[in-house]
Amino acid sequence: MAIENISDTARWVAVYRAMETERPDAHFRDPYARRLAGERGESIVRSLKSGRSHAWAMITRTAVLDEMISKIIARDGTDLVLNLAAGLDTRPYRLELPASLRWVDVDLPGILDYKREQLAAERPRCRLETVALDLTNIHARRALFARLGAEARRVLVVTEGLLVYLTAEQVAGLATDLHTPPSFGVWLAEIASPRVLKYMQRRYGKVLKQGNSPMQFAPAEGPAFFAPFGWRLAEFRSMLDESRRLNREMRLACLWRLMAVTKKQRREWQRASGVLELQRT
Repeated sequence: MAIENISDTARWVAVYRAMETERPDAHFRDPYARRLAGERGESIVRSLKSGRSHAWAMITRTAVLDEMISKIIARDGTDLVLNLAAGLDTRPYRLELPASLRWVDVDLPGILDYKREQLAAERPRCRLETVALDLTNIHARRALFARLGAEARRVLVVTEGLLVYLTAEQVAGLATDLHTPPSFGVWLAEIASPRVLKYMQRRYGKVLKQGNSPMQFAPAEGPAFFAPFGWRLAEFRSMLDESRRLNREMRLACLWRLMAVTKKQRREWQRASGVLELQRT
């Protein structure tokens, strides 16, 4: 079994960050990625059909979120970053961050304990805290959001690699809970179209389902899904456009662009997946 549980996806993605780090023209450097991925992460990628060929999406996502997080912290005077389903993310150790910034990683205890052990000798660049929490525990997460919301003035929420594994109902509940504390002002999330979700389900669905980690969330209405819960779209960064900008496009991307003849087709291509900056309304 390639994927045994949801936390294995963090090891999987860490391999892709290591691949980018080791390039001479890397867009980011994550010196901890190879260590954190470990043999488990390598075996997962080896077990997946064309496992390395899909690195472009995770590399693009990481680079884009690095840029957006840094920009928003500087722009808004963010004093707390709430990183939900943090996995093996090492941004508190590798990004240029204000020393006064408070960064809170939230995830299941097993993956947080593993990361803490692996990085015990490393020093974060800001005030890093970890909270072991199952985000499907609604009472516990509401209590956490209320506490952090009262302790900070401007909170940036990051949900990298989380929403796609939730149902639409679960995402709606999370969006509602994140909107409750007034200090939660900006939310960085990802979204995919139903067509992309179907492709990913065909590609990885069986493996992820065996690990009880099916991909589920891809709303037909796109970013407008979040509007009823108090979040408006401030910026959309197309994964396909960004991968072209970064020279990390998927194979045959040029052919897909040529097939998008009409304006509607080109827009669908551009909006197939992306990173969102959502702001509270």
